Amino acid sequence: MANVEKVSVALTPEMATMMREVVAAGEYASASEVMREALREWKFRRIQRDQAVDELGRLWDEGMASGNAVDGDEAFARIKSKL
Repeated sequence: MANVEKVSVALTPEMATMMREVVAAGEYASASEVMREALREWKFRRIQRDQAVDELGRLWDEGMASGNAVDGDEAFARIKSKL
């Protein structure tokens, strides 16, 4: 990798053991690869969370704009009577 920055990361003993085990098993070539994948997954989850929050806000706004709330039992009774 041409453009990298070295950083120091403190891990719990369990995390360090897991990292060494996956490298030793050949799943990753180095601890750096493990950390890079972990950060990619972390970034992906943050993006997904942000999108979910945005969607929830959109749905909230849509619900608020749709009018007054209707009692659920009454709504189901009306639907059943039409069926």
